[in-house]
Order: sequence, then C-alpha cells, then structure tokens
Amino acid sequence: MMLARTPCAVLAALLLITTTVWGQTIFRSVDALGRVTYSDKPPAATAAPERTATGDVAASDSDTAPMPYLLRQAVSAFPVTLYTGPSCGEACIAARALLVNRGVPFNEMTVSTAADVDALQRITGGTALPFLTVGGQHLRGFSEIDWNQYLNAAGYPASSQLPAGFHTAPPTSLAPAPAQPVQPPPAGDAAPTPPQPLGRIPGNPAGIQF
Repeated sequence: MMLARTPCAVLAALLLITTTVWGQTIFRSVDALGRVTYSDKPPAATAAPERTATGDVAASDSDTAPMPYLLRQAVSAFPVTLYTGPSCGEACIAARALLVNRGVPFNEMTVSTAADVDALQRITGGTALPFLTVGGQHLRGFSEIDWNQYLNAAGYPASSQLPAGFHTAPPTSLAPAPAQPVQPPPAGDAAPTPPQPLGRIPGNPAGIQF
C-alpha cells in the first residue's frame, strides 16, 4: 500500500534533486554597478581600491605608494646622504650598492669640481670619499660593517621594504652652479628718466609730488 506524499515531502525531494544536479555551492557576486549575479564559479578576486582617511582613492602608481611606517620614521629622523666622486671608484660603487640593496632611501651628492671639493671640506673637514651622513653622524670611507651598524641604530630595516618601483633620486652636484650675472639692458631700452621734482607753484606751495 503506497502512502500519499505530502507537499512538504515533495518539496524536500525537489530540493535534493536540485542540489545534486547543480552542485553544492552557489556564489553570489555584486559588480560595481550593484548588479547581483549567481554562479557556480567563484568570482574573480579583485582588490578594492585603497582609500585614504579623507575617503579619496589612493594612487595605484608604485612611485607614489607610501613606505612602511617604520621606514618612514627612520627617513624622517635620520636622513641618509651619500657623497661620491669619479675618483673613488670601486669604494663608491660598493657604498651605493649597500644602500640600494638594503632599501635605504638616500640622496647622493657628487664631488667633481673645485667648488664641490671646497663644499665637501666645509662639511666633512676633509676630501675622503665615499662619505656618508646618517642624521648627524659622519662616516668617512666605506666600511660595510660600520655603515650597517649605524643604519641599524637609526632604525633602517635590514632588508628592503621599499614599494615596488621605488626610484632613488638622481645624483646632484654638491656645490650649486654659480648664478649667471645679470646683463644690463640694451642702450635702446634704457630706463626712462624720472620726472623732475616740481617747484613751488601756485596751488602747491609745499612742492608735493605724486
């Protein structure tokens, strides 16, 4: 004798068949326009744009990506400047490579002219290169052990934490270029002769000028 199936039993059977046919998981996704889509495949992983405290979307260009907090602290408190020159050869190359490989942001000053040498002497008291400043500390000559110790003490990470695509500023000359002398105007463009003071005339007894 067959028992009559209740509506609840029929609904449960249909749900079981649907689950078996269409799989165990249905994914729901919402696109940028708010449209809802259902699929048996997971949506592609996309990172939402980072927003700043003001709600603006942060720039995605790696050149403008912020540095990690601890690295920014070190750069702010103990900025690094490297002094190099064409005469120091392998020592300057090794000094620059240490900073680049470690991920230390730095400014590089080149010493190649007589004015540069004079400026270096005023800063360091000598002309030895390479020369490094870490905050107020002066390091004469390249020593990997000594330089790393000072960088460690200043809080710079032991390995690079710079954002991908970070570019160090190009080297600049230590002594600024002399200012160009101001050329006098051509004879035909001479400044106009200022008006002569007015004498005492009726209605202007004090000779006031405007």
